[in-house]
Amino acid sequence: MPRIPPLLAPILLLIGSNVFMTFAWYGHLKFRDRPLWLVVLVSWAIAFFEYCLAVPANRIGDGVYSVAQLKAMQEVITLGVFAVFSILYLGQKVTMNQLAGFALIAAGAFFVFRGPPQAV
Repeated sequence: MPRIPPLLAPILLLIGSNVFMTFAWYGHLKFRDRPLWLVVLVSWAIAFFEYCLAVPANRIGDGVYSVAQLKAMQEVITLGVFAVFSILYLGQKVTMNQLAGFALIAAGAFFVFRGPPQAV
């Protein structure tokens, strides 16, 4: 099996981890008839798998990205996964204001990745 390059592995792992975390945080909204304690336990169980991907993503990513870059990458991936989840799973529409807000966050990530890391 081919080895995933270290630049790409954290991205793929973070996408996977965000799919799990989005289901853990928002998937229960389709099951409002279930007791809160139950959805908390199920969400916690789903979040375990998120950690199984997020921790290696950050460990591998730390070798090729700065921690600030990893965090910026995480936020942009989170928003992308959330937007797709909202549309496909929850049946909600993404508004222009939401897209504008997401674009501003992505612009922030651009500046984190721009140029070599420099201390302030």
